[in-house]
Amino acid sequence: MSGQFGQFGQLGQWAALEGVHKRFGDRMILDGAGIALGAGRAYVLTGDNGSGKSTLLRIFAGLEPAQGRLHFESCEFALGSYPGHVRRQIIYVHQHPYLFQTSVEKNIAYGLRARGAPSADIAQQVDRAIAWARLQAVRLTPPHKLSGGERQRVALARAWLLEPKLLLLDEPTSSLDPESREQVIALIAAICAEGRATVLIACHDRELIDLPGMARLHIEYGRIAPA
Repeated sequence: MSGQFGQFGQLGQWAALEGVHKRFGDRMILDGAGIALGAGRAYVLTGDNGSGKSTLLRIFAGLEPAQGRLHFESCEFALGSYPGHVRRQIIYVHQHPYLFQTSVEKNIAYGLRARGAPSADIAQQVDRAIAWARLQAVRLTPPHKLSGGERQRVALARAWLLEPKLLLLDEPTSSLDPESREQVIALIAAICAEGRATVLIACHDRELIDLPGMARLHIEYGRIAPA
């Protein structure tokens, strides 16, 4: 990994984890793992169940304690000890995203309200995100009445609206019916094509893995390598 950091500027890599160690009890999940990502690129991370894919994404987002370092936009931080401006630029979307029991539009607006955006701007931006994710028919629906695919699209719309620089997607098509899966894949493909965010997806979904321009990474024995 140190060799990759030596070439950071030349390769356009701007977000990376280095020397990540994580164990659960007696089991070592990540054993000195490292990963370096280029700005605006899309990556898929594969590996067996239990290999540490989800754990790595949560560590990247600062949601899981671990040993190691984050390199982000020419700065370096201990894992989890990220300043506010870095946390705002990294968004993690769980395979079963948490939604407040209000409505679709209020869930999508939540991040903007938390950041203090003006109410008039929030309304306009939420309309834009709802149209982007094709959620017009359920915009006032409480989340407990949504399908799994609709919940995932709400979570993607909420993340997309915040314009993260690093978007981490954890098994985004897991357990979805075929139609919902295609809708979610279409949104992810659109995000990747925009190139505004670097996207890292942990999954087994062959259609996501085969999206145009997707770089493939694989985790095995606690380390990450090109697939």
